[in-house]
Amino acid sequence: MSSSSTVHLSLPQWDVGGFRRIRFVYLEDPTSFRLTECPHQGPVIPLYLGADVFSSTDVRTENHPRYHAKFAKKGLATKITFSSALRFHGLKVPSANNSLWFYSIQGLFRVAFEMYSKQEQLAVLENFQEVWKSQINDSPLKMSYSLRMQLDFAAPSSMCDTDLRNDMSQLQHCQVGMALVDVRVSDKSDASADHDYCSFPRKSLQTEQSKLVLSTVKQKLHSLDDKLSSDTQSHTEQLGTILLLLENINQYMNGSLEEKDVTETVLALLQAKDWGSAYSSSLLSCIGRWLGQQFHAANSSISQKVEGFKVQHIERISDLPPAEQLATELFPEAMQTLLLHWMGLSEESTVEKRHSEYPILLLILEFANHNLITGVAHVLYSSLICK
Repeated sequence: MSSSSTVHLSLPQWDVGGFRRIRFVYLEDPTSFRLTECPHQGPVIPLYLGADVFSSTDVRTENHPRYHAKFAKKGLATKITFSSALRFHGLKVPSANNSLWFYSIQGLFRVAFEMYSKQEQLAVLENFQEVWKSQINDSPLKMSYSLRMQLDFAAPSSMCDTDLRNDMSQLQHCQVGMALVDVRVSDKSDASADHDYCSFPRKSLQTEQSKLVLSTVKQKLHSLDDKLSSDTQSHTEQLGTILLLLENINQYMNGSLEEKDVTETVLALLQAKDWGSAYSSSLLSCIGRWLGQQFHAANSSISQKVEGFKVQHIERISDLPPAEQLATELFPEAMQTLLLHWMGLSEESTVEKRHSEYPILLLILEFANHNLITGVAHVLYSSLICK
């Protein structure tokens, strides 16, 4: 590999499910690596990019190096310094050292079970258990490696060809599972202090990824057609929900999807089966998180309403309207609906019962939205703060 040439690489990635994707490389030996696994070439060690392993965790980005170093002391992570001629698409790396942190499969599992949600832990277990089994006897990683040579430039004759071709000036694509690897060699030297890999041209990569997604969508639609054609009786109870989903997809593609349509479909999915108990339901947790975020985003508009209300009633602050009227006037209907049903007060509950519970509901809404209106809320809040 000429020292004046620059090789741009896209690391292959493993879709773990949800929004988490982890990029990786294969360690061939202490000085070489691959982006493709070639079984007949001998054993390799998969290493997973530390930035992806720690993404969407509670650890702040500026604290990642400290955590990486901690895991490196246990042989679960390593700092890899690559040849100065290599550039990685989608990553910013100082050209002074051109290094990245990576984790072994054992390190990935350790981080997952210490820092991921239960659902993400399950996704890691389901997606990586075979890798973990195959690498069970791997030795602990060294604190650092210096990798000077990439062994799979994907020459046309073979994906696993180890001959380093100096005449590859064209863009080549190697298929690695479902991940597309871009390799571009440039003879122009890059003298910038820091290489902004995020600015590497992505048009061809995006086009190929779009084709893959489109192909997958078509395959799933064909599969659905085959299932419905071959065994119509066993899917009778599901047809209504399937129709709602397909209608929503059609409206979404046409740009005509409305909230009422989504409401009907989401409700049908929620009622489709028993999704588990309140203590272990990932669905309820997800809905709870989404609702909380929506309600939190409404806080500023609620505060404006409350402040306007206080200005209007400043002279009669000790003689406020009934709790039900206050709650209806100042807080979103969705908040009241959630709490009323949570408290067991459906629309069928007696008027007297609902009236008797509204002061409690109003108090919860005041505290949850950090907007105190009633005297009771002010007294209780002061008491709680003192404790």
